Amino acid sequence: MNATHAHHDGNLRDDLRLILSRRRALALGAAGVLLAGCDGWPFGGEANAQATAADGSTCIKLPREMAGPFPANGTNARAGATVNVLDQAGIIRADMRSSFGEYSDVAEGVPLALELRLADVGNACRPLAGHLIYLWQCDAAGSYSLYERTASNNLRGAAVADAEGIARMMTIFPGCYPGRWPHIHLEVFASPEQAAAGKGSLLISQLAFARPDCDAVYAAHPAYAGSTAALAELSPGSDVIFRNNSAEQLAAQTLVLRGDPAQGYAAAGTIGIIA
Repeated sequence: MNATHAHHDGNLRDDLRLILSRRRALALGAAGVLLAGCDGWPFGGEANAQATAADGSTCIKLPREMAGPFPANGTNARAGATVNVLDQAGIIRADMRSSFGEYSDVAEGVPLALELRLADVGNACRPLAGHLIYLWQCDAAGSYSLYERTASNNLRGAAVADAEGIARMMTIFPGCYPGRWPHIHLEVFASPEQAAAGKGSLLISQLAFARPDCDAVYAAHPAYAGSTAALAELSPGSDVIFRNNSAEQLAAQTLVLRGDPAQGYAAAGTIGIIA
């Protein structure tokens, strides 16, 4: 792994202090419990939980995953200062490709329009209207804002689900870096107010992408130079996060895309939660 990615969540053991949020560490208990999960990790290996809606459609609970080295959700620090974008004006928006507040840069890459349905697996896939989903990801080169790119906060954004439980966000297709399958991080809160206060977090998980979509994007756009080589060494089964999930859970985490690299993609997925 090169120096640029020395602190990415591909090297999770070295980053446990940063990765494990304080409120989740308290919930899990002592340090011995933290290291007792599948393959030595406290995440993954959850039993499938699925429900059927009145229209016959199904939803499956997404597994709880690590937030990564720098979620910027108020649970960790950079240079000794706690960083929280969830209480900043502008974080709730429709397009997270640009930075907001004091920053103004725009992320380059293939456009990706997300449509995510938030559903309560514990209540027949009931739409979770009014819930907030916070999304963050790396750029086309595989780096994160407020972490490696310290003068940027792009590719972080929050959206509030409508009456049908749908949250929408415009972003870019993420790059691939050594050790991690291409992914987008997410955290769901019961309301915008609870998100800003750091309360009511219902789920931290990650969304994945199918290899054919990754291959097509990385071959077509120069901003993703290097992603092809990183992807060639990986599979969802070798990824340190996704490898502990069942086939059904991984399928639920994998976004369904329509489009092409030239025009961009529309992506759909269901975020199953036990609310």
